[in-house]
Amino acid sequence: MLSVTALPSRRRLNALGRRGAFRLHASVLVALLAASSAPTPLYTLYQEAWHFSAMTLTVVFSAYALALLVALLTAGTLSDHLGRRPVLAGALLAEAVAMTAFATAQGVPALTAARILQGLATGVATSAAGAALLDFEDPDRPGRATVANGITPVAGMAVGVLAATALVQYAPVPTRTVYLPLLLLFTAQAAAVLLTPETAHPHPGAWRSLRPAITVAPASRPALALAAPGIVAAWALGGFYSSLGPSLARLIDPQAARATGGLVFFTLTAAAGLAGHTARALPARTVILAGTALLIPGALLTLSGPQLHSLPALFAGTAVAGAGFGAVTQAALRLLLPPAAPGERAGTLAAYYVLSYLAMSIPAVLAGLLTNLYGLRTAVSLYAATVVLLALTGLTRALRRSRTA
Repeated sequence: MLSVTALPSRRRLNALGRRGAFRLHASVLVALLAASSAPTPLYTLYQEAWHFSAMTLTVVFSAYALALLVALLTAGTLSDHLGRRPVLAGALLAEAVAMTAFATAQGVPALTAARILQGLATGVATSAAGAALLDFEDPDRPGRATVANGITPVAGMAVGVLAATALVQYAPVPTRTVYLPLLLLFTAQAAAVLLTPETAHPHPGAWRSLRPAITVAPASRPALALAAPGIVAAWALGGFYSSLGPSLARLIDPQAARATGGLVFFTLTAAAGLAGHTARALPARTVILAGTALLIPGALLTLSGPQLHSLPALFAGTAVAGAGFGAVTQAALRLLLPPAAPGERAGTLAAYYVLSYLAMSIPAVLAGLLTNLYGLRTAVSLYAATVVLLALTGLTRALRRSRTA
């Protein structure tokens, strides 16, 4: 891999420095995840306008996650072969096109198509940007890139859903105005990425790398086995809140302000970002155990919201679940990425996202199906029970390993 300092002087003069490139790629991850959460407060508006069911809503939501998975499985290591800059710049331009598709959507098929395009672009971009963060890490501050990979996604989701919620409440035609700033941002970031030094060493095998595969660095596999139940539980909760969170708030209090549904998901992601930032200096194994444990009361408190008809219970459960979510995701990456060699980073990061988005999308679709068949209240109960079971499995496995270690 080329180092930033080894680049030819002419290229170095026309490029951002290491620190600027690091910040740029962190901002790319924030923007990507902000765009992924931006539609959440709009789902109730789409439902009112186009009259579709909870099942359809979760299918629209999951179209993004499943498309992202396809991109990760096929193009997760593409930037290792073609270079970070061209892959990331192309993916960001595709994101800009997706924002245009959202702003002009006139029905469920167009909305689903926009989510699919967004998922494909995000899958390619997150893998390349996350690997670039590791490439541009300051040698004097080791571990900063891994923490950034864990915190920037949840920070992005929080920013995206909060901004979209404000626009839903106050802006005219929010189903368009939410996406226009993101369109401009992605276009500017695509241009800025071309000013950064190229850190990957392009080499043959790009076509072969597009064959679906999950590549985890051998040194990272024990950590993935340890963290997997907590990762699945955390992202399953994230999928529920981002797809059906607004519907749950409306079930509890039909008279609540329109912004309430978006604030539910903002509470989750803001708590996640705060927890991830607070715990960044603590031992990763301790953090992932604590985060997995927090998912249990978080799920149970969320379950109590519709039973008690209490929005405070819903928001309290969401905050606790968010703290667990942030702790798990940040600590999992601190366990997975440091052991991986530079050439294995993009693939290992892609494998983590494959697991995460499978956990986010499949349970969300099942929740939509259960909502259609038995109602949202029953779906919430079953979902909470599943998350609790996964969290308990993760805790039991971790404790057994610690005793035998």
